[in-house]
This record gives sequence, C-alpha cells and structure tokens, in this order.
Amino acid sequence: MVEIADIFRLHGPAYRAKFRDRMPPSHLRAMEDIERCRTEALGGQLYFCDHCQEQQYSYHSCKNRHCPKCQNDQANEWIEKQKNLLLPVGYFMVTFTLPEELRSVARSHQQVIYNSLFRASSEALLELASDPRFVGGKIGAVGVLHTWTRDLFYHPHVHYIATGGGLSDDGRWRTSRRNFLVHVKPLSILFRAKFRDLLKQTDLFQSVDPQVWRKDWVVHSQPVGSGEAAFKYLAPYIFRVAISNRRILALEDGQVTFSYKDSATDQTRISTIPAEEFIRRFLQHILPKGFVKVRYYGLLAASNRHLLDQTRSLLQPATAQSSSSTDDGRRIDRDEPPRCPKCGAALRFVERLRPGKQRPP
Repeated sequence: MVEIADIFRLHGPAYRAKFRDRMPPSHLRAMEDIERCRTEALGGQLYFCDHCQEQQYSYHSCKNRHCPKCQNDQANEWIEKQKNLLLPVGYFMVTFTLPEELRSVARSHQQVIYNSLFRASSEALLELASDPRFVGGKIGAVGVLHTWTRDLFYHPHVHYIATGGGLSDDGRWRTSRRNFLVHVKPLSILFRAKFRDLLKQTDLFQSVDPQVWRKDWVVHSQPVGSGEAAFKYLAPYIFRVAISNRRILALEDGQVTFSYKDSATDQTRISTIPAEEFIRRFLQHILPKGFVKVRYYGLLAASNRHLLDQTRSLLQPATAQSSSSTDDGRRIDRDEPPRCPKCGAALRFVERLRPGKQRPP
C-alpha cells in the first residue's frame, strides 16, 4: 500500500529543494516526522516470538498531529474525556466558512486569520443565541477548525457543536426549538462584521478585496441529536488529517492517484495529480506550531465550568455531579505485551533499539 510517507521520501527532497525558502518550519517538521514515523530513525523495541521463532520489530511513532499513522486511535479517547461536558439536551452543528476571497490571505497568515475566524464566529454565535428571540441564554459550544475539502483543496471553516438551549441571566434553563437554534442570515451578517472589525486591527485589511464585505458569507446550522451523538459527530473532524493512507491508490511516474467522495453526488471519484501538487495540497493544511484547533466557549469554556455544573443541576437534579469529580479524564495505561502478528502469541521483549540503528539483513 502506498503511504504519504512514501510520497514524501521519494518526492519530498525535490519539493524542499524548490520551495524551502518559502516553507514555514511547521511544514518542514511535518514532512520530516511523517517520513521517519515508525522507522529505524526513531528507534523502538525488538521482540521475539517463542512460538514462531521469529523476531518482530516495533518502531516508535512520530506523534505529529498531522501524521495519518498517529491519529487513528485518539477520537474515542477524546470522546471519553468529554463526558463531564455532556448535558441531557439536543445539540446543533453550526458551521462558519471563510469566503474564497480571504483564502489566499489565510494561507499566508494562518495564525492571524484562524484566530480571527474562531473569535468572530464564536462571539457571533453566542451573542445571537443570547437574544430572547432565539435562546435567550448562554449556550455552550465547542469548535474545531477544518481546512480541507475531500479532494484536498483549501477551504477553511469552523464546526461548532452547540447546546440546544442556554442558561439565562436569572439562572433558568431556556430550551431552544427542537430543530432550530438561531437564524443563519443574521448570524452570517454578524459573523462578517465581527471578522471585518478584527481584521481592521491588523496590517492585512488593506490587502483584502473590499467586495468580500458586501457578499453573503456562508453559515449553516443543523440539529445533530444528543450530546454523546454530537461529540461522536465532531471527533473525526478533530483527529482526521487531510487524507488517510487508505485513500492513496497509486504512486507511479511522478503522479499520485487517490480517491475521494464527491460531496454533491456522494459518489466515489478518482483524482490523479503530480506528486509536487499533492505535496502542496497536503502541506497547506499543516497548522502553525502550537495552534489550538479545538476551543470551548460559553458554558463549556474552562472559566465557566461552575455555570455548567449549575446547568446540570437544573436539568438533572437527582443525578447531578460536579465536573471536578474523581474522573479527571486521564487514561490509565495498562502495559500488555504485544502480540505476534502471525500467531497471536505474546511476544518476549529482547532489547530497545537506538534511533538510527539499522535492522540486520
């Protein structure tokens, strides 16, 4: 099976030689980590199967959040850690999309634009929801940044999972309508205005086409069911990378072939592009170092957990529990011996492998 690491190892050197002076450090680091992930370069452990009488090598993962090999098992762990945030109410997914005219600026100034996108959208959502014509209270929301389409084009937007109701100023819970949270038209206008005001505070405002402030911005809202269902819906957006290895079908003659699902028709399509273009598309979704792509607002903000506890008491007075209970979300690791991939027997540890130590022929 062809992997992203194979594409980087084969075509990455030429790509870096051509574009290194324009590549941010986060892109260079991601390429290096993905190329080295689970190889001799990172070291690991050597095991022996007494049943098969064969050695088994286990190499360390790079742990880069953009590596497709390192993101597979984290979604369920994240969902488990969110249990203290769940409320017994309906939830909505609200999506804010950055207009096409701003995408070139966003690619070149990710930290500024992404932070502005989060701030403008979250403030607009919480402000409109607090209006008595809609919810009339402080809702809770968790947002995650998503930057790609299924065929790897650049399409920055934020998905929010929001509570279908809010805590009013007088301490009462106000439930939203079952299939309606807020009107998206005024939400879109408010989002655009807040983003424009934030951008005016930077040197980037003059470089933006003025037409973008006169067009409609895309905001979408839909109910997504219970809290547990909502977080399960959101989890893949958090831990999925731009493309998984299983979608890469071939690497031949400098061309990468991959599959994707057409969002309009829901049909699987095949795309073949030059390796250089594939690398470019993949790298534009690498986030700046230390950038927080999951953020909590309103009742779910860390500073408002006392309000979350108050809300839970209102909704579940008989079973309310403080979010500061003994379950702090930490996972207890139980070291179990790895199993032989051939026979399933427990493997016996032999030695640790230093980074860079070559496997014997």
